[in-house]
Amino acid sequence: MVAAAPLSHPHSPSATPAVDTDCVLGDADLTRLLADDVPHGDLTTAALGIGPQAGRLDCRARQPMTLCGVEEAVRLLTLAGCAARPLVASGEALAADAPILEAQGSAAALHRAWKSAQVLLEWSSGLASAATELVAAAAPLPVACTRKTPPGNKALAVKAMRCGGAVMHRLGLSESLLLFAEHRRFLAEPPAATAARLHGALPEHKLAVEVHSAEEALVWARAGAEILQLEKFSPAAVTACRDLLASHELRPILAAAGGIHPGNAAAYAASGARLLVSSWPYSAPPRDVAVSLVLV
Repeated sequence: MVAAAPLSHPHSPSATPAVDTDCVLGDADLTRLLADDVPHGDLTTAALGIGPQAGRLDCRARQPMTLCGVEEAVRLLTLAGCAARPLVASGEALAADAPILEAQGSAAALHRAWKSAQVLLEWSSGLASAATELVAAAAPLPVACTRKTPPGNKALAVKAMRCGGAVMHRLGLSESLLLFAEHRRFLAEPPAATAARLHGALPEHKLAVEVHSAEEALVWARAGAEILQLEKFSPAAVTACRDLLASHELRPILAAAGGIHPGNAAAYAASGARLLVSSWPYSAPPRDVAVSLVLV
């Protein structure tokens, strides 16, 4: 392994604070990524006979982005046998051509980890950048991202949402009460009885209920729900629901959910909702990261 040289690209932290700067993928996860891409050695590098030569790898932002995944990329490069270091942290806002990380090692080690590290950075930074865009559009309301993370990628997706300034709506089914219509189809009791049972069983939890109309919202607010998740309400319908509840002196937290994106987030932010719930950032395209490898 070739020792890393001093940082060659000093970079001042941006105004965006870095968050979640720990590596959220374990060595077993990262090793599986390497094994998936290089299951039986690097055929091209081996055939060329260049594996033992010393080289250097640099990653830079090819376009503006909210960075995510640099800690995971650095650890992956290290596991591949390189000496790697981050030049910035996840959560920072980068301009085009900003440096991200550098690594030194044998050509074999660099080529083994190059593409997996690049994809980690591009995919997670795409999600983080989309979260940043949505959070900016929704200001000053908070954006809560759902548990609809890409299958098998929850840890990095959650990190990306937080790097973009969003919070998590739910991490799963285990930590919060959210009563759906699908639950209620199995019940044969008045809403007030359901709310009383849930509050009695889990007194430290607030009860959130998803509703599909203002009338349904009124029923569950009267029953004692502290949070109403307004599913696919238009901004005008959110305002009308808030006003209906207020006319009955009911003021639960209203969470607007369903179809929220940067193009309509400002309208929802002005509607009377207290927070916006969205899965939109999870469908974001990757951000482009440039990688250079040179002989040293």
